[in-house]
Amino acid sequence: MSIRPITQVIRGLPTSDGAGVKLYRSLGQTQGIRLDPFLMLDEFGTENPDDYIAGFPPHPHRGFETVTYMLEGHMLHEDHMGNRGDLHPGDVQWMTAGRGIIHSEMPQQKEGAMRGFQLWLNLPAKEKMKPASYRDIPSQSIPQATDARGIWMKVIAGEVEHGQQLLKGPMQGLSTDPIYLDLHIPKGESLELPIDSARTAFSYVYEGLAEYRTHHHSQIISPQHAVIFGEGETIAVKALEDLRCLILAAIPIQEPIVQYGPFVMNTREEIEQAIDDYQNQRLTA
Repeated sequence: MSIRPITQVIRGLPTSDGAGVKLYRSLGQTQGIRLDPFLMLDEFGTENPDDYIAGFPPHPHRGFETVTYMLEGHMLHEDHMGNRGDLHPGDVQWMTAGRGIIHSEMPQQKEGAMRGFQLWLNLPAKEKMKPASYRDIPSQSIPQATDARGIWMKVIAGEVEHGQQLLKGPMQGLSTDPIYLDLHIPKGESLELPIDSARTAFSYVYEGLAEYRTHHHSQIISPQHAVIFGEGETIAVKALEDLRCLILAAIPIQEPIVQYGPFVMNTREEIEQAIDDYQNQRLTA
């Protein structure tokens, strides 16, 4: 199987969102830095409560999905549909904004570490106006396994073979058929991970040092960097230090994208309609 080459490396830039939560943004820094169907990836992580305590007060979305994966801390989700979800370490929240959702994500701690990721995943035009939905996925329901070399894998979405096991993530049947993995690779160990050629793919290093290789060369990647891969069937990575990284892949939608803040649609007219709906309290109607 051919190893996917690296086509772009994106350094996560420090920024803030919500009511001043500090984070690193890789995909989504600008509207040109995306990988269809992935719109944005944020890493938030700090032990200073001043960097997260104000949280993400109520705000709208339309036209895509958000996936929040907690590593440390305690966050509470509440939305206009009455959903209430407590996110603890290892938990995932998968929210489909569809035609519209108004929600908040607020810290439930006053001290200690708060760390995790939020991914924005686009929806095809035919699904952008479907009813909003929300799913809490507790850590214990997310399959994980460690192989004989000590390589640990957690499968949030999709299906992957690891350590002679087929791991099936809790999120299945989505139109973009995403794969979402958390990998921990001990220093000196390598992994070749099959990712079929129909999907776009990227990786995000959040601890340690990774060496991604192709048939002809390799590239060393440090934390807070996203690595975009080209066409191929396998991702090859070696841990130069104990490594923690995400690997994400999905089927591209290949439709026009027009974004205005928390609204992601296909045309400017649809964006103007979303703004008007929100301003006139019709976004979730």
